[in-house]
Amino acid sequence: MAMLARYRMQVGDLVRQDPVLAVALVLAVLSCLVVPPDAGYLSYVDLRTLGMLFSLMTVMAGLSRLGVFSAACRGLLAVARGPRRLALALTLLAFFSSMLITNDVALVTFVPLALLALGALGSERLTCFTVVMMTIAANLGSMFTPVGNPQNLYLYSASHLPLADFLLLMLPYTVGALVLLVVAVGVFGRVADARLGDGDAPERTDGTPSAAARVPLARVLPWLVVFACALLSVARLLPFEVTVVAAIAVGFVADRGALAHVDYALLVTFVAFFVFVGNMGRIEVVDGVIAGLVNGHELAVAVGASQVLSNVPAAILLSGFTSNWQALIVGTNLGGLGTLIASMASLISYKQVALVLPRAKGRYLALFTVWNVVFLTVLLVLHALLP
Repeated sequence: MAMLARYRMQVGDLVRQDPVLAVALVLAVLSCLVVPPDAGYLSYVDLRTLGMLFSLMTVMAGLSRLGVFSAACRGLLAVARGPRRLALALTLLAFFSSMLITNDVALVTFVPLALLALGALGSERLTCFTVVMMTIAANLGSMFTPVGNPQNLYLYSASHLPLADFLLLMLPYTVGALVLLVVAVGVFGRVADARLGDGDAPERTDGTPSAAARVPLARVLPWLVVFACALLSVARLLPFEVTVVAAIAVGFVADRGALAHVDYALLVTFVAFFVFVGNMGRIEVVDGVIAGLVNGHELAVAVGASQVLSNVPAAILLSGFTSNWQALIVGTNLGGLGTLIASMASLISYKQVALVLPRAKGRYLALFTVWNVVFLTVLLVLHALLP
């Protein structure tokens, strides 16, 4: 009985801590009951995506543990003065950095520092708004590149699109998102200026030094080499296996903690969804029904599915039933806007706000939802206007 109770507690902890992984495992197991494991399972898993995702997460963990991203943010905060400029600087930092370091790494790194800097201004409203803008910026900036988020990495690999075609596909939405972010922060910044004064700068605290801390180049260089290998692999100029070996080697030699901080749960989630989608594709009735629902409505279905599943599993699931990769890429990226779980990276910001400003959770969630709906609506209109 004690063992059973312990097992139930472990299962309950898994569901609470990572519900997407729990759902993926349940779906994979159920699908295995319908399609018993055989040699066909070997074709389900996209090893390239898993290898690249592992390599990038290892690099980002290594650089983050060295304080590279924190130093960059502190340097920015040291020169950004006034509420409007501070909010805009933080938003643009999340937007552009997420293109290379992924949306979740950008939010994990910069949101805590932003909360510290904004806390000195004493405006709960400005703090919530700025973190909302940073979250939207990270989700939308990351859509521009194949390495910006997990679904892009997978869809880029599965679609075999040339890198230039991928960038051109997402360029109009990225530019549109940037304009929206600047306008939103600019308009709201006027309100902040009126309440706080445009010349007011956040007071320095022990956690936000006026100058960025020095990061030893010798320790950063190996990780930069691995990152360069990852970019070459993404561009299909270097076998991904080389990048994986390089990431593991640098991790063992330079910082084994980086390997320990890789989100292995995300990798297992990918494998589970690969198994589920592969099995569903072998059931003719199910394959036909889902393909019929998706065919011709890829973007709308991707946006809708992302609202309840989040955009990473939506990308994996829908990719098994359509070959309209462009619509699926755009749909899952825009689908990261909307609900709090549309992009799992958004939960990072919410948890940080709930920890630092527990009484502001309701205000933050309301602002988050309103602004996400606004951005999603405008970008969907932009999609309708594009040729």
